[in-house]
Amino acid sequence: MKVFIGADHRGFHLKERLKPWLEAQGHEVIDAGSLQLEPQDDYPVISFALAEKVVEEASDAQGILCCGSGVGAAVAANKVKGVRCGLGLTAKQVQAARHDDDMNILALAADYITEDTAREMVTAFLETTFSNEPRYQRRLDQIWDRENLQ
Repeated sequence: MKVFIGADHRGFHLKERLKPWLEAQGHEVIDAGSLQLEPQDDYPVISFALAEKVVEEASDAQGILCCGSGVGAAVAANKVKGVRCGLGLTAKQVQAARHDDDMNILALAADYITEDTAREMVTAFLETTFSNEPRYQRRLDQIWDRENLQ
């Protein structure tokens, strides 16, 4: 699977540790930035760039964003039409978000989770598919309709 990964300065070290682990599992990993630790970088710039790439690739890619709380990156990514980014709390919650909400970008709170917890959530994110149940699709259609009003 193609996985875009990005991080601001607070998520940079987690991103750098996840990249080789993802590659070892056979994923095509594309670093959407920051490519080096930039203490003054801004998470919106990175989030927008990654989100646009995930939307361009549609069903062929997923995205992972790492920032301090994960919230800022998720908020920014969700401003890109077609993105459904959620903040990961546990592997079980991430699995539900993929299954029910077709989440296409996972935001990780680098300041509050361990690398092992991040790996558990990423595994759940990448291994779970959207259920396509009518009730879940109906809800996603409502979101899509709202996006198209703006």
